[in-house]
Amino acid sequence: MSLPERLFKLSKHGTSTRTEVLAGLTTFLTMSYIVFVNPAILATTGMDPGAVFVATCLAAALGSAVMALAANFPVGMAPGMGLNAFFAFTVVGAAGLPWEQALAAVLLSGIVFLLLTVTGVRRWLVDGIPVSLRSAIVAGIGLFLAIIALQKSGVVIGDADTLVRLGPMTEPEPLLALGGFLLIAILEARRVRGAILVGILAVTATAWALGLVQWNGLVSLPPSLEPTFLKLDLPGLLHWEEGAGLSVLLQVVLVFVLVEVFDATGTLYGVTSRAGLLKLPDGQKRFGRALLADSTAILAGSLLGTSSTTAYAESASGVQVGGRTGLTALVVAALFLAALLFSPLAAMVPPYATAPALLFVAGLMLRELVEIEWSELTEAVPAALCALAMPFTYSIANGLAFGFIAYAVLKAGTGRWREVHPAVWLVAVLFALRYALV
Repeated sequence: MSLPERLFKLSKHGTSTRTEVLAGLTTFLTMSYIVFVNPAILATTGMDPGAVFVATCLAAALGSAVMALAANFPVGMAPGMGLNAFFAFTVVGAAGLPWEQALAAVLLSGIVFLLLTVTGVRRWLVDGIPVSLRSAIVAGIGLFLAIIALQKSGVVIGDADTLVRLGPMTEPEPLLALGGFLLIAILEARRVRGAILVGILAVTATAWALGLVQWNGLVSLPPSLEPTFLKLDLPGLLHWEEGAGLSVLLQVVLVFVLVEVFDATGTLYGVTSRAGLLKLPDGQKRFGRALLADSTAILAGSLLGTSSTTAYAESASGVQVGGRTGLTALVVAALFLAALLFSPLAAMVPPYATAPALLFVAGLMLRELVEIEWSELTEAVPAALCALAMPFTYSIANGLAFGFIAYAVLKAGTGRWREVHPAVWLVAVLFALRYALV
């Protein structure tokens, strides 16, 4: 019996080593854009982009490997989109925490996340949040990513009278960004694997041809991880006078935990259900292990120097071509390690080349809006507030607060308070407490 067969029980799942390797390559191509996007986003906080690149690759490799060996699921993991934007633009940008303290907040959220998973409270939370709010959270994060992408590419710029307006469309940067977005959309529509990665590289190559960026080589030894490794400042975060205030700490950890809970759990459930793995006799047991793997990956990522690691919905692409076991995820892990050699290429990618990826992912996330029961006002109004507040207040936290508080108040005000799950009341009260402590 071969080693892959012993470790992953390939024949039991009706698959082969060749199929699993192909599935792993497919999944990697669809999610590898994160090695370019994550350093670009976190570098806005003052973090060393080279170190973040290494941390991103290592966190993705470690998380995917743990998922493979602990749960035997074909699910790739990496620092999450939306969570990295919240880290950079809300926690560090708006709240003013140093990035070292923001990493400490990620660690705290990972610990809370792990405790919620072990105790079963994570399932209670997921089951208690209404579909309308869950869908609004995903859509709102998509809108938040969209405004970031449009702003960073120069497609929209600030205006004293209207807040935002269309940027100078005669400049190459916004034109390249929009062109990259359309290219990604066309390739995705034609089912080309790695469409987002191709779009990023195409914009970067065009920018190089126009003399906007410089060629730094293709491969080299990875940059040093030292600028971010173990640099999280937990004492500073917990020291009220010089670190974060209680209200800020409550908001940051609460948002990290909520987004991690819904994003990771929903992704894992969707991908594994599509693969038919939850119907197996040991499916639920393995799902529990996957939740633990997801939780521990967050802790590892914070120590390495990156925002929260989560399961990737792009793993469905690997499932589509036959991936059914952890060997798929192990191949993803190996390819992320191989990506460490391409740091010169990552350093060359400009913000307007990663913006199309952000904008495209944002568009995909907006599909969740169809799940909202728009004909029921007590469901629709909180959902709309939640989604709209995220981009317009430039904060995922504010959107969550608006949504949960409005949902509880509207249901209670219309005499339907019994429809509100205790989990919603709990989150609404915590957000209300956060604003009361300001």
